[in-house]
Amino acid sequence: QVHLAEFGGGLVQPGGSLRLSCAASGSGFRMNFMGWYRQAPGKERERIAIITTSGGTDYADSVKGRFSISRENVKNTAYLQMNNLRPDDTAVYYCYANVIRPVDISSSSYWGQGTQVTVSS
Repeated sequence: QVHLAEFGGGLVQPGGSLRLSCAASGSGFRMNFMGWYRQAPGKERERIAIITTSGGTDYADSVKGRFSISRENVKNTAYLQMNNLRPDDTAVYYCYANVIRPVDISSSSYWGQGTQVTVSS
């Protein structure tokens, strides 16, 4: 079993910044790609950013130029730096991880519990 712990959500004014972190814990796995998703009230969950093991990234059009995903492989941790936040960024943000079990090279997906980000003046 793999557990994803998220930190960094909160209330911020428009134009402000927040940094989210996601730390994976457990045993018997190797981290594959990781990502961040968000879900606003009344809307479907959407993918915000992904990052591969080698550091390749992809972003949703709505956050390009404002958000940046990164990772520290030794710590099995991913980060999401959010700058120039807008009210429509308000949502619950979820960490996502795809992991591999070396014993049989199987793949599994895990989700964090979600952290609330509210952008309001």
